[in-house]
Amino acid sequence: MEKKYLQSITSPADVKALPETALPALAQEIREALIETVSETGGHLAPNLGVVELTIALHRVFHSPQDKIVWDVGHQSYVHKLLTGRYDRFDTLRKEGGISGFTRPDESEHDIFYSGHSSTSVSAALGIAEANKIKGNKNYAIAVLGDGAFTGGMVYEALNNAGRSDTRLIVILNNNEMSISKNVGAVARYLAVILSRPGYSRLKSRTERFLNKIPLVGKPMSRGLSSVKSHIKNFIYSSTMFEQFGFRYMGPIDGHNINVLCDALEGAKELNRPVLLHIHTVKGKGYDYAEKSPALFHGISKFDIDSGEPIFSGDNYSKQFGTFLADMAEKDRRICAVTAAMSIGTGLSAFQTKFPDRFFDVGIAEEHAVTFCAGLAKAGMLPVFAVYSSFLQRAYDQIIHDGALQKQKVILAIDRAGFVGDDGETHQGILDVPFLNTVPDVTVYSPASYSELKSDFVRAFYHDEGLVAVRYPRGAELPLPDDYQSSGGDFDVYGDTDADTALVVYGREFAYACAALAALDRAVKIVKFNKIKPLHPDAVTLLAACKHIFFFEESERSGSVGEALSLLLAARDYKGGYRHIAVPDTFVGQASPAAQLHKYGLDADGMAVAVTAYFNNHET
Repeated sequence: MEKKYLQSITSPADVKALPETALPALAQEIREALIETVSETGGHLAPNLGVVELTIALHRVFHSPQDKIVWDVGHQSYVHKLLTGRYDRFDTLRKEGGISGFTRPDESEHDIFYSGHSSTSVSAALGIAEANKIKGNKNYAIAVLGDGAFTGGMVYEALNNAGRSDTRLIVILNNNEMSISKNVGAVARYLAVILSRPGYSRLKSRTERFLNKIPLVGKPMSRGLSSVKSHIKNFIYSSTMFEQFGFRYMGPIDGHNINVLCDALEGAKELNRPVLLHIHTVKGKGYDYAEKSPALFHGISKFDIDSGEPIFSGDNYSKQFGTFLADMAEKDRRICAVTAAMSIGTGLSAFQTKFPDRFFDVGIAEEHAVTFCAGLAKAGMLPVFAVYSSFLQRAYDQIIHDGALQKQKVILAIDRAGFVGDDGETHQGILDVPFLNTVPDVTVYSPASYSELKSDFVRAFYHDEGLVAVRYPRGAELPLPDDYQSSGGDFDVYGDTDADTALVVYGREFAYACAALAALDRAVKIVKFNKIKPLHPDAVTLLAACKHIFFFEESERSGSVGEALSLLLAARDYKGGYRHIAVPDTFVGQASPAAQLHKYGLDADGMAVAVTAYFNNHET
């Protein structure tokens, strides 16, 4: 469908040049483009539908990239991408070699930071604002974040630092779910609009300057007016938290009225000090299914536009985990489930419904979640923290200090372990193995099937001591050979058990190794680790007797299990050939998991090629 206005925009200058009367049509075209594209690529639809008018207003009022707009998480930056010259490539969203689903500086000068984690934008924008002040730069730094980001403690650390900074920092709080101020009725909304207009700010400043020049009585009158104004605002709004931090608070205002937004942003610029602009938007606005189910459409796979139904659905590790945990909690009242604002993504919806008194959504606060779990464990509960691998890394200190060191029975259900695909560098789950490997007294499992997932959690609940992690990939289990039967132990051996060549794997790599056997013309056995930390001494002994070892690992190489195994073998004076195929020292870009596995030689073809090439080179 032709987009009359959108297709003509190659930079924010084109947004500024549009007549005011064209802006509603532009907003409609943007919503159409969002729905059409995300229905094909998947992605974060509801958050972007909610910030259409805000993004238009930002690019009409500010001058990007001289003024730096920092998007928190970056998942609501699709509209920003459309207005900064990327409409012609927008159909490549989240595809290999295409536009990222988050902000990326190497994609556009208008993307200021790589972003994929929440609650970081105020800190980054404050750094930019302070640098501007040092250099005498009059540009602005703008942080745009949703109300969900305010469940993360880093925001408050930044606000506390920023409020006294005397910088040109503007923080835009996009409130799309819950109100911060209790009283947001007609009078409050009207006064918020008036107070946010640039004319009000100019008049206020002029009045204060005039009164301050009057001898004897001027300054007391100015202070008196300011005091009256503060009391009125305190009466209207139930919270003055942001002003206590040192910000000038403006809002709440209608986040879907472009003219009001532009006035508010111009007013914020006039103040030349830290400002918090509080806007209210409807998540999913303009697409009925997304408005009714904003959580479902927050991050969604491909879907049918007419019905709103996902095209691909089915079983997966997250669902299996959630169902099993609820079943276990039925039998054991000590079991609690904790999530950091990801109850749907981690499969905990059923648990939340069945056991609301033992379900805890702590918000986007992974650090707090781990220590909270340690407290639950200390009091005799069995807490399970379900978290994506890439988000768990935010709680590294708490894993060490509050979990492992204190030997608390905290169980980490690490979802999205390994390659996750289209979300790109910020979301790949390839660092949890290396950082958990550095922590003493931690046990880590990596199941290769749903049945092993369940048995690993049983072991974590009732057989292991201290902090235990069970890590599993995004998506469904892969088919395994009919003649394979898991022992339920720390490791298994499959294939020609007498062979002197071993493929070593764990997790879903086992399925690829089994498939690779058919392409190899030599006797090979597969050693599959189920427990990857600590490694069982018998497994090390078994491998030390092999002449050739190939370790295929879906993890960063540095700090990995393969690196740990090489040290254990070296301690035994191993003389055989050892090859470790893992992710090199790099961040992995967006592509399908299948493409990522193939690129790094971790699928069946890659395994067969690596083994064959090795023997071809060493036998000629």
